[in-house]
Amino acid sequence: MSALIDIRDISVGFAGRDGRTREVLRNIDLAVTPGECVGLVGESGSGKSTLALAAMGYLKRGLRLLNGSAAFNGIDMFAQSRQELERIRGGQLALIPQNSGQSLTPTLRVGAQLGEALRLHSALPADRHAAKVVELLGHVRLPDPESIVQRFPHELSGGQQQRVAIAMALAGEPEALLLDEPTTGLDVTTQAHILELLRDITTERGMAMVYVSHDLGAIARVCTRVVVMYAGEVVLEGSTRHVLKSPAHPYAQGLLASIPKLDDTTLPIALDGRPPAPGDAGAGCAFADRCALVRDRCRSTRPQLVPSESGGTARCFFAREAGRQQGRTIGAAPVRFSSGETMLDLDGLSISYARPRLLDQLLGRGTDVPPTVDDISISIGKGETLGLVGESGSGKSTILKTIAGLLPPAGGAVTAGNQALPHAVEQRAPGQLRQIQLIFQNPDDSLNPRHTVADILEQPLKLYFGLAGDKLRSRSAEILDRVRLGAHYLDRLPSQLSGGEKQRVAIARAFAAGPEIVLCDEVTSALDVSVQAAVLDLLNDLKKTQGTTYIFVSHDLAVVRALADRVAVLYQGRLCEIGQTDQVFEGESHPYTKVLLGAVLEPDPDAAPTLAADDIVERAPPASGCPFQRRCPRRLGEICDTDTPPWQSPEAGHFIRCHISLEDLNAA
Repeated sequence: MSALIDIRDISVGFAGRDGRTREVLRNIDLAVTPGECVGLVGESGSGKSTLALAAMGYLKRGLRLLNGSAAFNGIDMFAQSRQELERIRGGQLALIPQNSGQSLTPTLRVGAQLGEALRLHSALPADRHAAKVVELLGHVRLPDPESIVQRFPHELSGGQQQRVAIAMALAGEPEALLLDEPTTGLDVTTQAHILELLRDITTERGMAMVYVSHDLGAIARVCTRVVVMYAGEVVLEGSTRHVLKSPAHPYAQGLLASIPKLDDTTLPIALDGRPPAPGDAGAGCAFADRCALVRDRCRSTRPQLVPSESGGTARCFFAREAGRQQGRTIGAAPVRFSSGETMLDLDGLSISYARPRLLDQLLGRGTDVPPTVDDISISIGKGETLGLVGESGSGKSTILKTIAGLLPPAGGAVTAGNQALPHAVEQRAPGQLRQIQLIFQNPDDSLNPRHTVADILEQPLKLYFGLAGDKLRSRSAEILDRVRLGAHYLDRLPSQLSGGEKQRVAIARAFAAGPEIVLCDEVTSALDVSVQAAVLDLLNDLKKTQGTTYIFVSHDLAVVRALADRVAVLYQGRLCEIGQTDQVFEGESHPYTKVLLGAVLEPDPDAAPTLAADDIVERAPPASGCPFQRRCPRRLGEICDTDTPPWQSPEAGHFIRCHISLEDLNAA
């Protein structure tokens, strides 16, 4: 079968300040046939996204094609006019970008944007567009699609925006689909359902897909073949099974060791060192400085791609030896403690986005819409890490914003260090501002595009510590090094950074303030697995040395397992389970917790998630009874509809809010 996407000997680079051409991609071949999904994996800066975009005939500003070609359906994409490219892109060849917020028009409603995609890229009659838009939004598991079509992008969460972007890409029923971190920011159940949708589309329509991702669990689930990239070149290629179960390259082994596992309580192991900067790979193997198998030959001669014993090809002189070095190295145990001193206390916290209508305000009436978050009471000790988990819309980020003073509560109180915090951030003293730092999920929303990295880091250092001159610059470089970015990043603008690099800058800025409490909102979702492991190690080290307290929001339950002391499970803004990490992940669990755990993806092509075929997505909790009643696979009957579930405790420190008896929960 002929390749639909055919990239041959492509090299892409840019002119450095020294006038020397620096290669971002080096002599890469990639062919993708109809019905095939090829995964591109590797650390940030390895060239994955650049290669995927090159398949569209597109290069970011400053990059240029050095040699080679990229053909789609036999058409040389770099030889086409702008008009011809516009005809192909979005219709026959579609892209789902990593940052969906930047791909949606902020002034157009969601329905209008999807309608435009159908008008430009499908043959569907105009009178059927409205129904098709609702159908597409339903496919990507957006609650109440009829309402979503009337909203603007800013009225949706990051995960909802990502699903809209996926729906837009599928609108034209493309022959090939390029996916750049398409499930970043999605909760575990939505991600698993979206991946099942993509698998079905590939099989039924024979669509070719190139899937760029740091998430090797997603790669294992949807891809038939995997290409591992490092420093702009392919270092390993083969079937998904061969690459993930018996990798014949030390770099791929290091990536797999960097992944936290749901059944492993130790921290993942980060790769030592950093990839070389573009153009600095040297004459030998680009991975030589980080490789445990390195020999003199590796530093002087560039290895070629050769067949490996396990199948596929590997760029390594010692691929046979590497392929025999299997087995997981045990990582360090995370710091697990709470001093007993309460650092942060949430007392009956309720938060609502609904506002009374003008007439209701005049009559002194409130709104009858249930609050987004209701009656959350949790005490968090100094040096403790609390993991907040739940699907998108469960109120996790809302709680963090309220603690940070960015969103007023409708009821309840927030106390930090025995001091009641003013609801509004503007009313808080400088010490309170420094004490609590929030790291946002999307760094583009928090980094000033006109400020360099140095400007961004220097603001808290000047404000809270009065640093200036060389000390200021030196301290900024130290902070960058802790998140595995070098001092050469100080003079860059956010637009010159990858998504993972921007997130590391956002993390560095938060820690520059020397906070006592750090609110982490999906801080590792945009990071590659090696940097994620390094960041988890950094968080663990700061907890050990400084007693930093964390609230850690994440859809990645394996990451939560690796870092958190306790886990709180939220559904529709209601707390349904809380306990020590091992209790929640291994003991009796709320039915909703079991749904979340069943949807977790492992980097193993033989491990399939457990998904309910008729699982629904809800927009708001019911007015009474258990909030999970409509989706619960173990629903008891009318009592779940009418009565608020009681709290039950299987063991000390572990609480489950459910009508099902503990004996029956345990029996399941």
